[in-house]
Amino acid sequence: MAALSLTLSTSLHFPKSLRSLPLLALLRRPLSAPPMPLLRRRPISITRSFSSTSATTSVSDTEKAKFGVKERLEWVTRTALCGELGEGDVGRRVRLCGWVGLHRVHGGLTFINLRDHSGSVQATTLPDKFPDAHHMANELRLEYVVALEGLVQLRPSESVNELMKTGKIEVAVEHVQVLNVVRSKLPFLVTTSNEAKDAVKEEIRLRHRCLDLRRHQMNSNILLRHKVVKLIRRYLEDAHNFVEIETPILCRSTPEGARDYLVPSRIQPGTFYALPQSPQLYKQMLMVSGFDKYYQIARCFRDEDLRADRQPEFTQLDMELAFVPLEEMLKLNEDLIRKVFLEVKGVDLPNPFPRLTYAEAMSRFGSDRPDLRFDLELKDVSDVFLSTEFKVFADTLASGGIVKALCVPSGANIYSNTALKKGDIYNLAIRSGAKGLPFLKVSNDGGLEGPPALVSSLGPAQKENLLSRFSAAAGDLILFAAGDLKAVNRTLDQLRVWLAHQLGLVDHSGHSILWVTDFPMFEWNDSEQRLEALHHPFTAPNPEDMEDLSSARALAYDMVYNGVEVGGGSLRIYKRKVQERVFEILGISPVQAEAKFGYLLEAFDMGAPPHGGIAYGLDRLVMLLAGANSIRDVIAFPKTTTAQCALTHSPSQVDPQQLRDLAFSTDTQQRE
Repeated sequence: MAALSLTLSTSLHFPKSLRSLPLLALLRRPLSAPPMPLLRRRPISITRSFSSTSATTSVSDTEKAKFGVKERLEWVTRTALCGELGEGDVGRRVRLCGWVGLHRVHGGLTFINLRDHSGSVQATTLPDKFPDAHHMANELRLEYVVALEGLVQLRPSESVNELMKTGKIEVAVEHVQVLNVVRSKLPFLVTTSNEAKDAVKEEIRLRHRCLDLRRHQMNSNILLRHKVVKLIRRYLEDAHNFVEIETPILCRSTPEGARDYLVPSRIQPGTFYALPQSPQLYKQMLMVSGFDKYYQIARCFRDEDLRADRQPEFTQLDMELAFVPLEEMLKLNEDLIRKVFLEVKGVDLPNPFPRLTYAEAMSRFGSDRPDLRFDLELKDVSDVFLSTEFKVFADTLASGGIVKALCVPSGANIYSNTALKKGDIYNLAIRSGAKGLPFLKVSNDGGLEGPPALVSSLGPAQKENLLSRFSAAAGDLILFAAGDLKAVNRTLDQLRVWLAHQLGLVDHSGHSILWVTDFPMFEWNDSEQRLEALHHPFTAPNPEDMEDLSSARALAYDMVYNGVEVGGGSLRIYKRKVQERVFEILGISPVQAEAKFGYLLEAFDMGAPPHGGIAYGLDRLVMLLAGANSIRDVIAFPKTTTAQCALTHSPSQVDPQQLRDLAFSTDTQQRE
């Protein structure tokens, strides 16, 4: 039987007590073959240094030539998966393939945890019966790719590991075959890095994403994503006869909302495609085309500033339905999400989902995506201070502003006056746009304490009105915000969420899901001094508000889970005249509308049916289901917060000839 002898120059991180032994890479042999005779070993030089976070293995070309080692590609047949072995397999001879997850020597035996996509299993050597395999196993290092052959046996009772699915059995190794070695320094350990996750910087994990994806948590996240997509496909297609239709990636730029990613055309010089921010117009035209129920797992692109739950390229579940009224639309989507949560997390969501109108959500929580796992409702207290002498509130109300407040149970005993004047809570209010943080504390005798000017401005009736408004008790803290409605809601919303997490008010085992409905059609853009669509220009107005579209409510709906918007949609405009009225309100002239959206308007004139749809941020939904903190943890190859791929180093410069083909030149080339 032929054999390969590899000479390694290694700098691995194991205790110095381990002795250097040669690495023998055995050629593949059938399971039925008898045990191989002991191979003659030749001395090699191996150096090691210990570290808990890295390992280096290199194979010298000189040494390979010296021992006649040739690179060989082999595809080995495995007969079992590591994580699927159990007590029922005892006595079975198996060939396993995978990565060395753990490697240790104890009592003259070598123990290996072999890992594949299904899980891990312990393998142990028998030095007296199979000395070649024992010597080979001693030379293995973390993340080597190997094939092991041996018999499944029960572990000794004292060695049973209840934390492992395969913890009651092990594989007694008879043969070891090295399929590939680790030739470069490992930036972190795969098997143990889950426990030390915070110690591994994200930029290192993203730079070495292939290694990062081997980690159990990351592997589980990607498999969870697959399960969610599979559930969605089966539910929509098998239960509701949806048709999956792909829409173009290269499309026309419609500069509304976020910036487009542009792609220059070589065939049509001086013109550009845009990568789709969503398939919005295509899916509406599919309804005009007679496709009753469309869906797509769609790739979308937006050139915008990034954050934990935002990427320049992202995936959404896109849906559009014809001849479906609002209530049927909401019910179908509730059934879908209930199925996903039940199958993935074993959670029964309410039936039906609770609902809040946009106006209610903003009034009570200051946000159109409220987290209802805790209380802390906002109250409008403008009427309490109508005749106040407290200048901040008086000036605000005189200029048409509003005064709202938030009552924090027992907050007076937690936050000192100093903290409220210059601590973290004060700084948060300032960062949110507030000019200060007025506050009152309810004393043990039921009185009010706080800034003298504010306390003295309240008469007995006003104090009683304020306390009853919040059902405030001794020790409670009342925080105020004054200004225009949008700014006030923004400040109190951020304070509400921050305080709930700081004070442990959030029920982390809870599942708060709801619809927010009746959004305004438009909102005012202060910087551009014009109205803009709150969702998008193709959202249908409420039929009750057709007389004054500028103040109309939209037939729009957002699904909110634990304070995060996971999906949103609307019924659509399907008549040309209504769409043109909306364009006019947005300041889009007939000429501009024809240039940008003429194909859609033309489709409306060809018999467009009533229709509507929704889109879910798939990355965000999976992030929440996985309990991850960032959508980067549920995307196989994400971009960084600077919109770069740390693995492939994109975006990158391109060959000058490619730019010349596109009639482009960079600033650098022009200077040269």
